[in-house]
Amino acid sequence: MAHRWLRLRRNTVLPCLLNRAATATATFASSGAVTTHLPEDQIPNSDDLRTRILSLRLPKRSATNVLHKWALQGNPIPLSQLRDISKELRRSHRFKHALEISEWMVGHEEYELTDSDYAVRIDLMTKVFGIDAAERYFEGLPLPTKTVETYTALLHSYAAAKLTEKAEELYQRIKDSNLSFDALTYNEMMTLYMSVGQFEKVPTVVEELKQQKVSPDIFTYNLWISSCAATLNIDEVRKILDEMSHDAGSNESWIRYLNLANIYVSVGHLDNATSNSLVENEKRITQSQWITYDFLIILYAGLGSKDKLDQIWNSLRMTKQKMIGRNYICIISSYLMLGHNKEVDEVIDQWKQSTTTDFDLLACKRIMAAFTDIGLAEMANNLNMVLIDRNLSQENNN
Repeated sequence: MAHRWLRLRRNTVLPCLLNRAATATATFASSGAVTTHLPEDQIPNSDDLRTRILSLRLPKRSATNVLHKWALQGNPIPLSQLRDISKELRRSHRFKHALEISEWMVGHEEYELTDSDYAVRIDLMTKVFGIDAAERYFEGLPLPTKTVETYTALLHSYAAAKLTEKAEELYQRIKDSNLSFDALTYNEMMTLYMSVGQFEKVPTVVEELKQQKVSPDIFTYNLWISSCAATLNIDEVRKILDEMSHDAGSNESWIRYLNLANIYVSVGHLDNATSNSLVENEKRITQSQWITYDFLIILYAGLGSKDKLDQIWNSLRMTKQKMIGRNYICIISSYLMLGHNKEVDEVIDQWKQSTTTDFDLLACKRIMAAFTDIGLAEMANNLNMVLIDRNLSQENNN
């Protein structure tokens, strides 16, 4: 797909709870606090354009000046290199410099820009100048550049800012257009509805997706399942999981996701949850939100992304909110599925030390039974060995 720039954002529901934990780290990194900053006139004249730009670090330094100097020295600046540098800058949250790269690309007619280039620019303008600037830029684009990618980029900006009315207006324009959108566009609307707690609107978007003969992806299914689980409509969750199991797009990631979701529903006794229970602290997180976070963990376990599992779990722990056994069941099952037994051991230790919920040996045994039932006896045995090593396998469970 041309708009792969958005793929890392496809999921979707990393709400403010997780963002708060990540903000300090991201700010620290983007500020360049871990590096030595050189004045612009002292940037080494490396023969590598990438090195020159990355050496700027501080946002007030000008990437445009570096590009201009490089060009004056007679050096070529291939479009592919600019895209690679921009991608690296965005990954390190250096959006201002990335936007300067984008401006250079747009300002030089010799470059043949793609829809993705314009989409990246909309995303960067949102981050650097705000949504109003991005909106004006989009509206000023020539009609041929108002494509699936640019529409979706602006929709992503609205969704991230929880601007429901603007997002719905743009979504209607999208539906009225003659363009063919894929699951990502619909996922953005579903993500928005999940983030503002309008769970009941998610199935409607799924129906619209199906009416347009668009194939749902794993992110679509996760959002749909999460919306039903958040309202404790477990029968519907099971129906969706069954549909997903018969989808022609099933692959290894889908199978992992399906197995973990089924284990979570059964071992976590989701059927017995009550819709009005709250996990209390200074700020309350409803059970619906906790379930959403759990399915986010399941999603990334399905995708095989341990880094994301670590990030989400550590962020949840940093909030100091009161977790319940179901949260531990979810993360233990996920690490176990990916073969990370060391992390399983660490989570069990965290559960043992929890002051808000007792360690549940029977739940661990139910996890082992569930893994065995789906033909993953080796993983069940791995959990059993962790329990034995901790002298927990025969512990009395209260």
